[in-house]
Amino acid sequence: MTPPPKVPGPKDVKAAAQFAAETAQGAVNDAFRGSRASLELVGQLPDLIENLVAATERLNAAIDRAERYLALADPMIRTMDAVLPQLEALVNTGNDVFNAVSTMPGASTLGRLTGRGTAGVPRDPPARGRGAPKKPR
Repeated sequence: MTPPPKVPGPKDVKAAAQFAAETAQGAVNDAFRGSRASLELVGQLPDLIENLVAATERLNAAIDRAERYLALADPMIRTMDAVLPQLEALVNTGNDVFNAVSTMPGASTLGRLTGRGTAGVPRDPPARGRGAPKKPR
């Protein structure tokens, strides 16, 4: 035979109810503790989306502007690309002429007299006006 089932008394029922309430309260607190940050993030989400939309619109406007500028500058850039080798050749010819002339006898003296030579001490600019101090000799 089986023993008769034990009937819980009022104290047992009250203790079980108290334990169930505490367990449920702990579960709810744990759930809210983890989701508070999520709730704050969800609360900020509309503002974040609006800021993202505004930033995307500004970026699209900047890209459109840059494309228009490049389209306007394209003919000039192509012309510069075509002229650049000729300019480099002209500068190289000028350098060759300068080197050839600078090796000629008397070129350094002429350069010093004109103040344009690379050799020698650079001259002071001439003083202007009557009251300018005179240089000692």
